Amino acid sequence: MSASLPPFPKHQEPTDEPVLLELGSAADEPCLRADAARNRARLLEAATLLVEKHGAAGVTMEAVAVAASVGKGTVFRRFGDRTGLLMALLDHSAKQLQAAFLSGPPPLGPGAPPVERLRAFGCAALRQAVDHLELQLAAQPEPARRYSNPPHRFLSGHVGLLLRAAVPDADVTLLAQTLMGYLDPALIHHLTKECGMPLERLEAGWIDLVARVTRTELPQ
Repeated sequence: MSASLPPFPKHQEPTDEPVLLELGSAADEPCLRADAARNRARLLEAATLLVEKHGAAGVTMEAVAVAASVGKGTVFRRFGDRTGLLMALLDHSAKQLQAAFLSGPPPLGPGAPPVERLRAFGCAALRQAVDHLELQLAAQPEPARRYSNPPHRFLSGHVGLLLRAAVPDADVTLLAQTLMGYLDPALIHHLTKECGMPLERLEAGWIDLVARVTRTELPQ
């Protein structure tokens, strides 16, 4: 990555209420000028077409600039780097998942017991990962930043909150990271593409793992 790394955030235990974290860059703010918003949408449309034609490997800053008929510097100013661009492409589906577990209907949303919500969250995250696997792999931060980037911190914080309600005597911070490891795009790619496992088996494995971690019975 061409940009220098930001400082690592200080460790924080999960709080009682998660704070919604935006996955896109600062350019996503609603105060964007109308022309800047149109340019951003144009760049994302060009990048989406490149993914459809060539896969995530075909999405480079140069290729997007050519497809959108703008200078390469415009793409860098809007998204920072290739990872920022790819994360912006994933932003819409990620926000849909966030909205579903923050305010959607149970069991994924509030209103169901925490263990049921954990089961639903993992299955929803697995389905989202499989649907956008190539993009998720391409957009993964480098190892030094993988666990400190805002999307991972937000999702692991949500899992930690549910674990705290289900097993209050456990080290929920470490258990949350253990569960999040099951949802890692690289692992999902290995299991589905290289090992040929169907999504249904991964979902069943998640439900079994949640039962073991929370010391509860498997659903009937």
